[in-house]
Amino acid sequence: MDSIREYWIKNMVCRRCLKVIKQELHDLEITVLSLELGKLTVKAQEIAIAGVDRKVLDVLHSNGFEIAKSEEEMLVEKIKIALISLVSDVPIDIKEKISDYLTKSLHREYKVLSKNFSKNENTTIEKYFIKLKIEKVKELIQLRQHTFSDIAYMLDYSSVNHLSRQFKEIMGMSMTDYKNSQVWQRGFLDEII
Repeated sequence: MDSIREYWIKNMVCRRCLKVIKQELHDLEITVLSLELGKLTVKAQEIAIAGVDRKVLDVLHSNGFEIAKSEEEMLVEKIKIALISLVSDVPIDIKEKISDYLTKSLHREYKVLSKNFSKNENTTIEKYFIKLKIEKVKELIQLRQHTFSDIAYMLDYSSVNHLSRQFKEIMGMSMTDYKNSQVWQRGFLDEII
């Protein structure tokens, strides 16, 4: 008899991650039913499920991922995935506060989301989202295709001054200094906290 196993994966937030994991599991002859950011579903025979669990864990660990063990950890991963998806596609096109967006997307009260996130990540959702946006700003500066005003608009800042203040607070330098330095330090979105 076949058994379906679901795994919630911590820090899996990019599409390239999906390709690598799917290929490695395929090479091990594990039947992947679905793989999306942060969630893997496989099928295995009931008698072989322990071996499949071990192989899945080995593949995930060898690629720098961990299994979310609690519902709280799963919820934090869902928050991260939702926010990273938002900044991945610019311009950011939401007509509501981030708190309302997450509440609707995850079907949980924002108070619960905020409390779990802060407890597990030692930072607030708002500070995390700002860091994500600043990483996107750095990417857009490096592309040299947009003005600072364009970048502020694309990332839903009220003004270029607002963006400039946040950038300097996070990076310790102005956007102009960052652009001119060409010593570009960018972080991986799945490693931001």
